[in-house]
Amino acid sequence: MGQFLLIANWKMYKSLSQAQAFCRDFILLSRGIKKTKVVICPPFTALSTVNASLQNTGIKLGAQDLFWMEKGAYTGEISPVQLVDTGCSYVIVGHSERRQIIGETDKIINNKLKAAQKSGLIPVLCVGETLEERQNNKAEEIVRGQLLSALEGVSVTESNVVIAYEPIWAIGTGINASYQDALEMAGLIRQTLGKISNNKIAERIPLLYGGSVKTENFAAFLQGGLDGALVGGASLEADSFFNIVRLCENA
Repeated sequence: MGQFLLIANWKMYKSLSQAQAFCRDFILLSRGIKKTKVVICPPFTALSTVNASLQNTGIKLGAQDLFWMEKGAYTGEISPVQLVDTGCSYVIVGHSERRQIIGETDKIINNKLKAAQKSGLIPVLCVGETLEERQNNKAEEIVRGQLLSALEGVSVTESNVVIAYEPIWAIGTGINASYQDALEMAGLIRQTLGKISNNKIAERIPLLYGGSVKTENFAAFLQGGLDGALVGGASLEADSFFNIVRLCENA
């Protein structure tokens, strides 16, 4: 791909004033970046505030989740149409925390992907295995199954979907995934995408790494096979997130 893609997932952090301060600082730091597309996914409460701060910067706005209906009596949910109305271009779908804590199923994730694309949003599909699944030699089976289920009936091209590999066993556990771990899974993901679409398209679909990304561990993952990262905790401070951007710019 021509550019690296870095997506900041703020999760359930930041007040409006903190979001504004981050945007102000990060915009100053990131002037002149050429090789990296940046997407910021704040909490729903800060979408409009962050959107206003990002105007005319080239930095894109994303959301952390969506519901699959355009409107209706769905208390507490947010529709893809509403996300587009706030300025979103991207939306995270199937994050491991939602799969594990909220209990999202493959069918729900499939519905969300279809709804996102229908509204013109680019879904960032998260896939990944737990430590138990990896130890039981089921990692490839799990990730392949997640991809096939989530992408059933979904248009798959390099311009309308992003895949983020989240090795759940490497998130907040102190266990680090190696470059080789990520490279092997990237190969499996692209092979599976090739069967869904074709190999030429599969090679161009952005594939991100999302396992506790930090400046100290991310440089190795830029050696080949990966196109960027879905960044959690390291995206909460402008300087630490920019350090990851700088790794991409210098790669």
